[in-house]
Amino acid sequence: MDRGKVLIDGDIVAYRSAFATQDLSSVDAKAKADELIEFILEQTTVFPTPNDYIIFLTGVGNFRHEISKTHKYKGNRSDSEKPIHLPIIREHFVNRYRAIISEGEEADDLIAKEATRLNNKVVVASIDKDMLQIPCWHFNFGKNEWKKVSKWEGLKFFYTQILTGDRADNIVGLWKVGPVRASKILQECNTEYDLWSACLGAYDGNKDRVVENARLLWLRKKDNELWQPPKEEDTL
Repeated sequence: MDRGKVLIDGDIVAYRSAFATQDLSSVDAKAKADELIEFILEQTTVFPTPNDYIIFLTGVGNFRHEISKTHKYKGNRSDSEKPIHLPIIREHFVNRYRAIISEGEEADDLIAKEATRLNNKVVVASIDKDMLQIPCWHFNFGKNEWKKVSKWEGLKFFYTQILTGDRADNIVGLWKVGPVRASKILQECNTEYDLWSACLGAYDGNKDRVVENARLLWLRKKDNELWQPPKEEDTL
């Protein structure tokens, strides 16, 4: 079954490979990364060629730092040393696989834009839950699990995150609102405008806060996109 081009989250592949080979050589680190790439391709393609997949890496700069006002974006992350072989693996991905590096945004944004360009006939290979707002096939290579996300499911996941926040990126949601409570808040919604209205109500009408969270969480679908609240006539 051809599910489309495979879009690989190179950031996570590189980090996991580098972390697993901390006490080994750079040759071992690159071999470990190749092994994980090969596993992903074995699970998602039949006879993979370079045209069947793209590896994406996050480069320099991120527009989200300029947007975050309430809490510093990713401000909860320490400046502790990264795995020693991480730069080597990233360079290896560029040299061997022609990995694409983002500029001013994250690899996640590049993946979402490429998925949109290909009408979402793609497979996103990642373990990052943030990717689940992209309506397509998803392959979690950490759990070896498949998931198909519809456009509505992707939107609902996005608005759920607006309510819950994302601790990993220091995006703070509503107090004591997790996925279960968020699901109850959104359960009567039938359109995107309904989802927006429900979130706005849950934040007691604090539009600035809702928009800030949304813009931090939204994965860009086109160049330089800045998320905007839906209009009442929007059905999805």
